[in-house]
Amino acid sequence: MRYWLFKSEPSVWGWHDQVRRGDAGEPWDGVRNYQARNFMREMAVGDRGFFYHTEDQKAVVGIVQICAEARPDPGTDDPRWECVTVRAAAPLSKPVTLYAIKANPALADMALVRQPRLSVQPVTADAWQIICIMGGMTNT
Repeated sequence: MRYWLFKSEPSVWGWHDQVRRGDAGEPWDGVRNYQARNFMREMAVGDRGFFYHTEDQKAVVGIVQICAEARPDPGTDDPRWECVTVRAAAPLSKPVTLYAIKANPALADMALVRQPRLSVQPVTADAWQIICIMGGMTNT
C-alpha cells in the first residue's frame, strides 16, 4: 500500500462533500498538472491518502481510500488528463495544520513542505504514521 495527499479547496469540495459521496466515492477530477496526474497513474485500489483543506484552514482533515484506478478525467475531452476515484475512509480526530507539519522536523522533507502548490503528492509511510498520530488516529 502506498500513501498520498490530496489538496482541495473546502469552498469548492470539502471533507463533508467527500463524506456525502459514500462508498461510491468521487473522481478526483480537474487536476491539470502532469506530475500530479502521473502520481494518480501510480495509485492502486486500496491505497490511502490524506484529505487536505487549502484556503484558510490549511490542514489535513481526513483519510480517503482509492476505490478506482486512474481513468480518463470525466471533466474534459482531452485524453491527456486522468483521475482516480476516492472515498472517505475516516475523519481525523483533530486537524493537522500545515503549521504543525512544518514545525515537526521529521516532516521537513514532505512534498507538502517542499512543493506546496502540488495538488496530489506522495507521502512516505513514516510521514503517514506521524501525521496520523498528530491527528489522533491510533489505528491506521
